[in-house]
Amino acid sequence: MVEIKNCVANLKMFIDGEWKESETLEIRPVINPANGEVISYAPEGTAADARAAIFAARRAFEEGVWSGISAQERASYLFKIAHKIEEYADELTQLETMDNGKPLREAGFDVGDAAACFRYYAGLITKPDGFTYHVADPMQAMVVREPVGVCGLIVPWNYPLLMSVWKIAPALAAGNTIVFKPSEVTPVTPKKLFEIFEEVGLPNGVANMVMGAGPVVGHEIASHPEVDMISFTGGTKTGKHIMKTAADTMKKVSLELGGKSPNIIFADADFETAVDYALFGIFAGSGQVCSAGSRILVEESIYDKFVERFVERAKYIKVGPGNDPASEMGPLVSQQHMEKVLHYIEVGKQEGATIACGGNRIVSNGLEKGYFVEPTVFINVKQEMKIVQEEIFGPVVVIQKFKDESEAVKLANNTIYGLAGAVFSNDGAKALRVIKKLRAGITWVNSYHPTYNEAPWGGYKQSGIGRSLGTFGLEEFQEIKQININLQVEPIGWFSN
Repeated sequence: MVEIKNCVANLKMFIDGEWKESETLEIRPVINPANGEVISYAPEGTAADARAAIFAARRAFEEGVWSGISAQERASYLFKIAHKIEEYADELTQLETMDNGKPLREAGFDVGDAAACFRYYAGLITKPDGFTYHVADPMQAMVVREPVGVCGLIVPWNYPLLMSVWKIAPALAAGNTIVFKPSEVTPVTPKKLFEIFEEVGLPNGVANMVMGAGPVVGHEIASHPEVDMISFTGGTKTGKHIMKTAADTMKKVSLELGGKSPNIIFADADFETAVDYALFGIFAGSGQVCSAGSRILVEESIYDKFVERFVERAKYIKVGPGNDPASEMGPLVSQQHMEKVLHYIEVGKQEGATIACGGNRIVSNGLEKGYFVEPTVFINVKQEMKIVQEEIFGPVVVIQKFKDESEAVKLANNTIYGLAGAVFSNDGAKALRVIKKLRAGITWVNSYHPTYNEAPWGGYKQSGIGRSLGTFGLEEFQEIKQININLQVEPIGWFSN
């Protein structure tokens, strides 16, 4: 195993094949959320830095150093990247835990998924695509898919490596060049990913990375006329701003935004399975997951029993530093985010909800310097409460009761979001009926959270626009062109003279 020290070398941006400081030489600290210590310093990128990356990406695209090579050649690079991710898996896992705080076992799964994602798109891009269609003689018509051009990719801090790969792999597979912005909170593993790009020899200008604040670097990417597409994952408020900004230059836009996802438990469900997945649905990733099952809806006949068992198990979740193999839930990603989550807990109390367990920052057993919050359960909630309607993005869940199938669906759909949802029932017909009525893009029956590179990821309503992953994720980064060929080359004779 590669030994990672408590800090890493100061980071740099990657523009046109070179590692660069910020134009202003300003830096910001990168903090380990488990102990509040500085692990590195990252460049505080400027709008000028973003423009340099955009121009490099534009030049590389127009020169065809990437879009002009065969799909097989592009695939060979992606396969090499996948291999390198696996080669550096131990290092990437430890860096991800240090950077984000998540337990090593979660970070390890993310690294494996990242390699698999590159491998999936490497295989997909060489498969048949486009089609021909029959029209009147003497014409032959066809449709082909082409790269969009320069793609701006902006990712959040909850999956620093994996979310990066979800965008980068299909964008590169399609032949685009990219300007990538990692979260300013978690830039460490993305930087390692770009080291891998350099190691496998991606042509200069194909993949560019600019670090810095969203309102500065992100805004420049979203507004610049030389960027053809913006793909963003993050909060709904920011997504709306990006969409408005991108409208001025009519960019293609893909947005994967927030969620307040319902997990519906019927009385006929396998009880212990439902409890187990409900815990996993909200407390995996410390609840910092856009698809988290943050609203548990339980049929009233088993509500009290479910709450008792759920709370009993939630109290015993082992919270601690991600690099401790015994830890089952890590810290929140930053002090600022921890304070936001704690504020929502106070709001829940003020609204009249009851805390069944948790509700506090953890400051004992050596965790006082980190950003740890207890697994928190609210009961006696009302649908209009902020803790029921708004995305908290932390280890905080509300448990509601419903009397029948109709009410379950009504409550489940009664938010502005539509990202994910689940149904637990041993009645297969009922489970499918309810799933089909949920206004959500990612759903499960008798399960929660498993997703696959082969399947589309995205939501309804204010949870976003477009889809990531699968064939749908590749198509997001492609334009569709109609080509009509005249097989009988002679004058048309439309005009008499």
